Amino acid sequence: MSIKKSIGFILSFYIPLSSAMFFHMGEKEEKCIIEDIPSDTIVTGYFKMELWDVSKQGFQNTAPNLGMTVTVRHPDSEILMTKKYDLEGKFTFTSESSGQHFVCLESNSPRLAVFAGDKLRVHLDIQVGEHPVDESAAQAQDTVKDVKFTMIHLTEQVKHINSQQNYQREREETFRQTSQDTNANVFWWAIVQSIMLITVGIWQMKQMKDFLIEKKLV
Repeated sequence: MSIKKSIGFILSFYIPLSSAMFFHMGEKEEKCIIEDIPSDTIVTGYFKMELWDVSKQGFQNTAPNLGMTVTVRHPDSEILMTKKYDLEGKFTFTSESSGQHFVCLESNSPRLAVFAGDKLRVHLDIQVGEHPVDESAAQAQDTVKDVKFTMIHLTEQVKHINSQQNYQREREETFRQTSQDTNANVFWWAIVQSIMLITVGIWQMKQMKDFLIEKKLV
């Protein structure tokens, strides 16, 4: 097997995480996609919006005065980026912390919400961890051997995979700590319940004894 084929085979296992989809939404309606992203990771999104044409009974690529507003929020709901685009476009951001990020899309229609009832179809492709190759290497790729250029790209992908693995380990540690805390709380709550039951039992026995003595039954 040649070096190029070997590298190509390896790259097939280290391609960036990508989620491509399409969904329907109403004009002036906001739709949010949740992406679980490690910290310091580049995320690139591509979208294309189509408008439903009643007369042709199909979605059309043209829609005058209609565009898309993309808003990205941190796991703590703070806005990371917000920008207006045309019917199709590309957005890029870098995560500052690990966790669930919210990618929200809303058509920036000029019409009032009461009259904005058109149906839209949005194609969305989100690629997590697509690290670009160094610009100097990209410009010199015509003179540099293909294998060297591919190795540079592979190195970036390995860094991303390592980042993903570290993030998964962080999540596993958090889950393990939460499970341990829950088990400890259950254990101590069982002890508290046992103490309460014993205390109530002793108190009831004392009350019964005092009642019998008072009535001179013992």
